[in-house]
Amino acid sequence: MELLNETLAATKRAGRSALIAYLPAGFPTVETGISAMRAVLDAGADILEVGLPHSDPILDGPVIQTAADIALRGGTRIKDVLRTVAEVHRATGKPVLVMTYWNPFSRYGIQRFARELAEAGAAGCVLPDLPVQESAQWREQAAAHGLASVFVVAPSTGTERLHEITAAATGFVYAAALMGVTGAGGSIGEAAGILVERTRATTDLPVCVGIGISSGAQAAAVAGFADGVIVGSALVQAVLDAPDEPGARAAVQALTSSLATAVRR
Repeated sequence: MELLNETLAATKRAGRSALIAYLPAGFPTVETGISAMRAVLDAGADILEVGLPHSDPILDGPVIQTAADIALRGGTRIKDVLRTVAEVHRATGKPVLVMTYWNPFSRYGIQRFARELAEAGAAGCVLPDLPVQESAQWREQAAAHGLASVFVVAPSTGTERLHEITAAATGFVYAAALMGVTGAGGSIGEAAGILVERTRATTDLPVCVGIGISSGAQAAAVAGFADGVIVGSALVQAVLDAPDEPGARAAVQALTSSLATAVRR
């Protein structure tokens, strides 16, 4: 978590938003996924979220669901996610988080998962479906192993619940720009900016915005009011459209470079 905090503080000192990229582990294979993730970080992303493939990803739209299905059919398991985190972090020196739903790692063992994540060099977890009221056991283990607990807030989140979520969060707060699932179309409207303002009123943590951001123009707009810009589905789609591993690497490099330029304007 220390590296994550340092990275977000450095981008703030530089007067810009952080670029946070998402790709699932094991997609389309473990090796190709690692290659694509390294390319994304080398091309200008500041932070990486590694998705733990899940059969019922409630926050994710059809693009990421397709990628998760490919990874699961290929046999991707938690050990592959841990290997991915370790290799990408070691190669790039940048903070790597795991985005995971509660069921897989609760079955794996919360203490074991936290310990092995820390050993792999992870900065923490993004936890889209873990209610803060039921998160004490995870947060205890996360704190013991120096891992961030990133929770999600949405435009519909009430003020009382917003206070509860941000009080439990560490690292940063993930603000959903749109109501719905990842990859949803449409422009990033006024609601995202209002949500960032409301969230900042409850915490000193950075507030990073994701869901629906796919272009440099959208990234630049969000960078105007958020501490971080999170892009996932567009990068996953670039891999899906690529003919092979070199093509996937080139595609995510090009997209990430344009996004990195946009957030640095």
